[in-house]
Amino acid sequence: MKILLAHTSVLKKKATITLGGSKSESNRLLVLQALFDNLTITNLSSSDDSNALIEALSIDKGIVDIHHAGTAMRFLTAYFATQEGREVTLTGSARMQQRPIGTLVDALCELGATISYLNKEGFPPLQITGKKLTKNKVKIAANVSSQFISALLLIAPSLPNGLTVFLDGNVTSAPYLKMTLQLLEQLGFKSDFNGNVITVSPGVISEEKQVNVESDWSSVSYIFSLVALSQDSEITVNTFKQSSLQGDKALAVIYQELGVCTIFNENESITLRKISEATERYLKFNLIDTPDIAQTIAVTCFGLGISCELTGLHTLKIKETDRLLALKIELEKLGAQVAITEDALLLQKSKAIRANVSIDTYQDHRMAMAFAPLALKTSLVINDAGVVSKSFPEFWNVLSDLNILLKEE
Repeated sequence: MKILLAHTSVLKKKATITLGGSKSESNRLLVLQALFDNLTITNLSSSDDSNALIEALSIDKGIVDIHHAGTAMRFLTAYFATQEGREVTLTGSARMQQRPIGTLVDALCELGATISYLNKEGFPPLQITGKKLTKNKVKIAANVSSQFISALLLIAPSLPNGLTVFLDGNVTSAPYLKMTLQLLEQLGFKSDFNGNVITVSPGVISEEKQVNVESDWSSVSYIFSLVALSQDSEITVNTFKQSSLQGDKALAVIYQELGVCTIFNENESITLRKISEATERYLKFNLIDTPDIAQTIAVTCFGLGISCELTGLHTLKIKETDRLLALKIELEKLGAQVAITEDALLLQKSKAIRANVSIDTYQDHRMAMAFAPLALKTSLVINDAGVVSKSFPEFWNVLSDLNILLKEE
């Protein structure tokens, strides 16, 4: 499926929209619900990733195929390793089988898990035989993927002796670890994060608990981008909290520099208001805690004619695609000048944006959504546009409701 976006699009001056539940929160809570009784979840994400996780958790044995769902691969590796008597083959798409998981597998095996590689060492597919894990100390590299660490933290309270995790090196995406721990604490589990040591005590959920999932800050990043690229718009989005657990809440601060004011309303919504054109012509952001919004910020800066330097992006190379390389290729199609390193992107300001360019998405939902707001500046085509279902199935409908002119082919 292709989506054609018309350059005559003008964002609504005022609108209110509702986004689905956070994929990050939903996926953590789904694993905890599978591990513990008495947990009810409302406003779950409708994303492909969360649906893949729900289906996988219902499988007792045999092949578990999570397709493109990277979070599910990490979390399920740890989950199935603790499930006594269950033996599964955990696999995914061709790209998933190129994404490393050895760091997590090594940590689980150090705890006594039985996991073997069926193809290439360090990569899925995995053969997992569930067993009771009684060891309670493990060391893991902190600078690869926070999801490896969160996978361990999610199973920790279900282990008979709890778990102490020693983090080796500088932590990547620390807010996601804090989200995991805060969700555990909401459910009554005790934890401590002191320096590079995290301890989670064993426990149970002794009474009925209900958690309402907050809407997704990563998804609302594209609305921030639309408002920044608009002439004069004000979009209110439900449901968001000023006390959000999600690290991508940093958008509220970052987009202030891109001309967007974020107002936290009393009814747990946010209003995004275009207040000015960005005054700085060169912006620098360290996104080590929030790498998922890098594509959105890079495209916004390009659309505004701003130079930017984005750092802390070493994990982007092992996402759904090599996001740094993909960004460089697609932005340069539009006329940008882009340089990348192993962990950074440097964008030079552009005076013009080419029209009628076809943007390839590389089976990456965030590539499709990050480039779509450029419809306010030029006409373009998004190839394989259906990939947005991975995290934000309603994306194109939301854009249409906001007056973005699009046509499906």
